[in-house]
Amino acid sequence: MRTDEALWCVVPAAGHGRRFGSEVPKQYMPLAGQPLILRTLERLAAHPRIAGLMVVLAEGDTAWAGIDTMDGKPVLTTLGGAERADSVLAGLRALPGDVSADAFVLVHDAARPCVRAADIEHLVVRASVGEGGLLGAPLRDTLKHADAGGHSCGTEPRDGRWRAFTPQMFRRGALSDALTQALADGVAITDEAMAMERAGMTPLLVEGSEDNIKVTTRADLALAEFLLPRTR
Repeated sequence: MRTDEALWCVVPAAGHGRRFGSEVPKQYMPLAGQPLILRTLERLAAHPRIAGLMVVLAEGDTAWAGIDTMDGKPVLTTLGGAERADSVLAGLRALPGDVSADAFVLVHDAARPCVRAADIEHLVVRASVGEGGLLGAPLRDTLKHADAGGHSCGTEPRDGRWRAFTPQMFRRGALSDALTQALADGVAITDEAMAMERAGMTPLLVEGSEDNIKVTTRADLALAEFLLPRTR
């Protein structure tokens, strides 16, 4: 990969955010005066490594702002599916034809608006040397195993355990193949690295900032509003 090469970024945004507890999908909840998803797209489009954005929407989504450019870069949309893997695969397939199968592509959660520009740069530089990788952070808390009644019944080792973040970065063709196989096998894929691991690859874990939070609850949204101006 050339050092000046820009990458497309797929942003899955077809989920309904049921854990958020709102009739409005969480990606459209207001964050610092704009829908959460637009704050995320702004952060991505501002990075010189990003060539364009492919936003994957739910069928019947009436809340999407209908933008087609951001920071001078194209914003395209396509329809996703029932699960994350379906949506990411749809986004990969809908990328422009000049994005080759060997080209690296980023995938980033619509609900992670606080990703730092330096972390994106670090990921691209380090993970492009091999077959790709993902941002994350080593697990620092003590891990407990709970029984059915919610009681702590054991302490799990945390050595070698990481929390997975996004962006995640893989070659378009390899990731498409891995997701297609996982869906055919009926495996619930929670992130792109899991699909690549199933395909026999070992994605590089690149340590990123722990304030790259994913908005899942209302408390997360409040925290993201605090972090947003502090994580450029």
